[in-house]
Amino acid sequence: MERTTCCVVGGGPAGMVLALLLARAGVAVTVLEKHGDFLRDFRGDTVHPSTLALLDELGLGERFARLPQRRVTSVQLPIGPAGSLTTVGNLAALGGRFNYVAMVPQWDLLDLLVDEARHEPSFSVRMDTEVTSFLKERGRVTGVRYRTADGRTGVLRATLTVACDGRGSLARSLPELGLRTFSCPMDAWWFRLPRHDGDPHGLVGGAGDRLLAANIDRGDYWQCAALIPKGSDAERRAAGLEAFMVNYASAAPWLGDRVRALGSWDEVKLLDVRLDRLRRWHRPGLLCIGDAAHAMSPIFGIGINLAVQDAVATARHLVGPLRAGAVGLRDVRAVQRRRWPTTVLTQALQRFAHSRVVEPVLAGRPPFGDPRRARWVAERLTTSRWLNHAPAYFFAYGALRERPPAESVR
Repeated sequence: MERTTCCVVGGGPAGMVLALLLARAGVAVTVLEKHGDFLRDFRGDTVHPSTLALLDELGLGERFARLPQRRVTSVQLPIGPAGSLTTVGNLAALGGRFNYVAMVPQWDLLDLLVDEARHEPSFSVRMDTEVTSFLKERGRVTGVRYRTADGRTGVLRATLTVACDGRGSLARSLPELGLRTFSCPMDAWWFRLPRHDGDPHGLVGGAGDRLLAANIDRGDYWQCAALIPKGSDAERRAAGLEAFMVNYASAAPWLGDRVRALGSWDEVKLLDVRLDRLRRWHRPGLLCIGDAAHAMSPIFGIGINLAVQDAVATARHLVGPLRAGAVGLRDVRAVQRRRWPTTVLTQALQRFAHSRVVEPVLAGRPPFGDPRRARWVAERLTTSRWLNHAPAYFFAYGALRERPPAESVR
């Protein structure tokens, strides 16, 4: 049987950040990633200021800055008079060097992290390797069983196994972790439209007929999300692509000349939106972080930010026990205790946005239940410096910033 100190299941942002931090601290860590590469169409390509500051602290700031990217400095929503765009988050007004969100293809970020981690002799990554089950001995997870793309199977023992494999995580099937789900009023369609000179900049929202639009400025194209009522995918597709695009253009008028830019429904991908969290993120020998522990709604676009901060907190709490070769239940509990309030607060804000904004609009009603309330909110966001800065800070850093262990900093 093979052995490592920490087995990281899943090579996404949380898994790769955790692996890099642990390897730099001298912990033997092995990442198992079921895909053969990172070249997939990720929707979460946002790198927030908290992650930018982390990369800089790790000595990767200059290399990251050389990656092709688009910088978003504002969030605009149509809640002003007659639906005019109102800036609800001005990141450019925040202090510090990193007052923007970098839109970078996720595969470029992951390649950067893996390339840097490979300089550490205690790091290894195995692509095309899918975890099929956990190895359990006397009530403790002691590693994993895996299968490679060519059908070879094996066992990897580990002092600690960390599930970073998203909301489809194998760990979520363990009944003792207790999955709690919350209702979501929407699903999301993702697609791309060309961007023209004269279009707005940044992240721009809009509202149409039982539809909400979110458009992310990617330079030469818009990464578009259409929020539709939960379970209405088949019904809306049956109404026709052109009808949908005309409706979408009503939510984003500057896209009116691109209603025929999509050739078929094949270019529109469905995301089944979920909002949930495990009651327990751990059991002896196992810890869940990121979407494996808490699946987030796309509202506020901070799922990756939370996952990376989970990884940083995990490294900070567990470097010592892992180096000592003994990780107790109290150690993994400490990670959940640290990250639990931030997770609960963020999901509470997302549920508030679902009930006060998303659900009413998708049902054909005004947000906040009354157009006058929406205008009042728009006025306060425009005139109050604090209210304008608070959403920007939350979008940039979340509710709690984590610092990496000193042993991992370069």
